[in-house]
Amino acid sequence: MDASTRTSLNAAAAPAPEFRGNESSLVSALKTLLFFTFLMVTLPIGLYFASKAYVFEGTMKMSSSDSYFYAAIVAVLAVHVVLALFVYVAWNEGSPPKGKGKHD
Repeated sequence: MDASTRTSLNAAAAPAPEFRGNESSLVSALKTLLFFTFLMVTLPIGLYFASKAYVFEGTMKMSSSDSYFYAAIVAVLAVHVVLALFVYVAWNEGSPPKGKGKHD
């Protein structure tokens, strides 16, 4: 056996590193992902049907075919808002909080 084979075998036999220090950040990331997944499923669908029935057909007295079109636009805008919020939260999740302490 040459040296490279021995080192690869030793590396494979080594125990897996502990990730307990990052466990709270992993749980936080999972909660954030699940929250935005829930929003991504429920918000556009709910806004589609609510805006179609109550806003476009109820308040504005639009025809059924027109209300489908405008309710779809509302749902697509909701998807974009949820995606933008997710990107904003994910971008700022790992950054340290900005304190008002003394800066040297």
